[in-house]
Amino acid sequence: MIAKSRRARTAAQTPRPKAPRRSRSVDKRQELPDDRRQILINEAARLFGSKGYENTSMRDIAAAVGILPGSLYHHFPSKEDLFVAVYSFAVAQSLDAVKAAVASRAEPWARLEAACIAHMQGLLDQNRFAAVLVSHLARDSMPEQVVPLRDSYEALFKELIAELQLPAGTDLRFFRLALLGSMNWAITWYRPGGDTPTSIARKLLGVLRRA
Repeated sequence: MIAKSRRARTAAQTPRPKAPRRSRSVDKRQELPDDRRQILINEAARLFGSKGYENTSMRDIAAAVGILPGSLYHHFPSKEDLFVAVYSFAVAQSLDAVKAAVASRAEPWARLEAACIAHMQGLLDQNRFAAVLVSHLARDSMPEQVVPLRDSYEALFKELIAELQLPAGTDLRFFRLALLGSMNWAITWYRPGGDTPTSIARKLLGVLRRA
């Protein structure tokens, strides 16, 4: 009995090994998924904007980021989920840019011109987030989650056009479609070194204004 009690006291007095402290590097690794997610969105936006939705595979995006396709699916279960994330980010970026551009303008035509310039810069700049808004995704196959986002962006131009003093009988819907369509088409023929995005926006709007 005495031997047993001594062994019990010895075991109780023996300090237990401390659990390893979590290093700061582990904490940083835990923060990486959010950063990686944004990197994936950025690269997917570039590829969707340049190649189109149908012509861009998850494997293409994974290769561009330098990860295995399985890692990409860890963040986004499908290409459609990734597209919705990219589209949402693109709409938010584009809305902010257009609203900031028109905020300091009062005259209706100046406001619309500023909006067109912001749209064209977002469409043709290096990041090409706005290009996702006009990527080659067929409208009948567009995920239903992005339709309200697309409509909210086009509604901003609808409001700006409604402020204009246009000739009686002008169909505002066709005016908007002609303006956005002509600007969005520039992504297929624009080449750096010629007219700037600002110049293109002003010239296209000028054609419609004189029509």
